[in-house]
Amino acid sequence: MTTRTRILLVAAPLAAALAAVLLTVGAQAADDKAQGNAPAPVKPALSVTVTQPQPASMPVKVSANGNVAAWQEASVGTEANGLRLAEVRVNVGDVVKRGQVLATFAADTIAAELAQTRAAVAEAEANHAEAAANAQRARDLQASGALSALQINQYLTAERTAAARLEAQRAAARTHQLRLQQAQVLAPDDGVISARSATVGAVLPAGQELFRLIRGGRLEWRAEVAAAELATLKPGQPASVVPAGGAPVRGVVRMVAPTVDPATRNGIVYVDLPVPGNVRAGMFARGEFEIGVAQGLSLPQSAVLLRDGFSYVLKVGADGKVAQTKVTIGRRWADRVEITGGLDRNARVVAAGGGFLGDGDVVRVVESAAPAQKTASK
Repeated sequence: MTTRTRILLVAAPLAAALAAVLLTVGAQAADDKAQGNAPAPVKPALSVTVTQPQPASMPVKVSANGNVAAWQEASVGTEANGLRLAEVRVNVGDVVKRGQVLATFAADTIAAELAQTRAAVAEAEANHAEAAANAQRARDLQASGALSALQINQYLTAERTAAARLEAQRAAARTHQLRLQQAQVLAPDDGVISARSATVGAVLPAGQELFRLIRGGRLEWRAEVAAAELATLKPGQPASVVPAGGAPVRGVVRMVAPTVDPATRNGIVYVDLPVPGNVRAGMFARGEFEIGVAQGLSLPQSAVLLRDGFSYVLKVGADGKVAQTKVTIGRRWADRVEITGGLDRNARVVAAGGGFLGDGDVVRVVESAAPAQKTASK
């Protein structure tokens, strides 16, 4: 066998093997190219629930701020003049009843004067009885002529004088009796003591204030309301008052002020607060007046996002992609918010978790909330 023949016998198998390898590589490249033209499936960014705008009856409210004050305060002072305060029976915060003794003055001198005046009354009664007897005898003897007209007139005058002196002494006794009663300071009405200036041992002039009393324990919220909204408020309307650091309380409009402050253009609305309550006079409070209801569309507050100072919702399309949509919102109540524009009632939006999504993201809908009629709680 020649050398040429040997070379041909070795080269032929190698050429066949190389051709097979080239055919295999070409087929693999064609498959890879075909697969590269097909779009790869997009993995959902999040699993979400969706909801739709729902019709709702929403409360129409007027917001206001103001201070809590006593409905009426009574100033309790002394009528006795120059007496020493002997005892103080109440303190700030005590609940008192009408006629209850709040303080007493030392009344020894008045008691002694009253005893003296009563003795003078007894003497005047005796003198009057004697004068009346003499006058009666004079009248009986007038026809007989035993007494002159001058004597008869003197007896009758003495009777009238004795009667006048008796009345004067009785009036003096009533004056001292009244002063003795004034030695006790009485509550003019039911209420709560809000201030005390009485000090045991002090000698006070008449008219000096000893206590301040919140009549009936009643408090009111004096809300400042813009003049444009005063016409919507009327006595008897409910109000929700939230004092600083306290729980909300329910109140009722008692009166709307007939005037408006020309400096602030606000009017005062007086709201009666419940008694007893957790509100104290002098507190600052904010609140709302419920003036009616309005119909509209609403979404859960969790479905509305605040981005760049605007409100958005994430609409879910048929292909699972979300589209960021700007909406206009109105009133809020409970966990709902009113949608006033930018969204139709058939739209499907992400109910919660939208803060983790962006415009164009693909989501997987796991459950759709069935639309239902919602009524705003008052």
